Amino acid sequence: MRIGVIGAGAVGGTIAALLDRAENSVQVTARGAHLDNIRSGGLRLSGAWGDHVARVDAAEKLTANPELVFIATKAQDAAAAIRENRASLEGIPVVVVQNGLAGLDQAQTMLPGSSCVGALALFAASYLSPGTVEVTTAANTYIGAGSGRAPETAVAVAKILDAAMPTIAVDNFVGCQWTKLIVNQINAMPAITGMSAQDTLGDARLRRIITASMREAIRVGFDAGVRYGSLQGLTNALLRFVASSPLWAGQLIPLMMRRRMGETPNPGSTLQSIRRGQATEIDYLNGAVVGEAAQLGRDAPINSALVDLVHEVERTRNFLNAETVSSRMRALV
Repeated sequence: MRIGVIGAGAVGGTIAALLDRAENSVQVTARGAHLDNIRSGGLRLSGAWGDHVARVDAAEKLTANPELVFIATKAQDAAAAIRENRASLEGIPVVVVQNGLAGLDQAQTMLPGSSCVGALALFAASYLSPGTVEVTTAANTYIGAGSGRAPETAVAVAKILDAAMPTIAVDNFVGCQWTKLIVNQINAMPAITGMSAQDTLGDARLRRIITASMREAIRVGFDAGVRYGSLQGLTNALLRFVASSPLWAGQLIPLMMRRRMGETPNPGSTLQSIRRGQATEIDYLNGAVVGEAAQLGRDAPINSALVDLVHEVERTRNFLNAETVSSRMRALV
């Protein structure tokens, strides 16, 4: 099958390499040294799903005639990517693989003639260097759209992708997006401290803050009428327990997530962006919680403070140690 992948970073690069290994004809978009290295040496995948060098076609924008396209850019870059590649996206299935809550709605608005569905990548991957990505934790990818049953396009796309990597079509995709948003609460602290996700979750001071931000986000979702989808052992009932529990009990969730990550250090996508000197997606992660709370006429002070701390590190390029973070968050947690 002819498949395009817009944005061959950690997640998009993993998807592209595995689709290539499954004998699809794949074209990816990339820029700069990443594009040059893919063209000269292939897209090199390593880690939990094995090693593979994908000899994919690569360009700054799609030039082939794809039958299916995955948009795997950072959330803030998606609109520009859709505009730049619109001619290759019209009238075909388009899969939006992004963090946050807004990506699929944005694509559906911009591409009314296409069958757009969303994908939630629960695996963890790192963009190690130009042309090279590594899967640090293997996990499922979930595909769907809306709050009801999975549409036919989602079921069809899940079957195609499942031939390359574990993929499931899910009902209540909106609820699953919210559950992924809770999972992504672990991203801010590595970006603030420069530590791996496992190390931040293993530090009692930082884990308390992460748990508090999760609890705040979960409560915002419930207040907004969300029925959380089931992903990676997180269920609506379990998240309701966290929402109503004291912090010491709620730490069950981040500790469970830490065990699932394994031993390979997981920097998280937000820290990876900072290390590359790029803008992060924090406004679409913890910032999405702040925005949803504002629509309800309330505040989300813990998530707001974490957004501010990530932006501070973006500006200064100076990470904060655990004691400093704990001190600055003490009034909120």
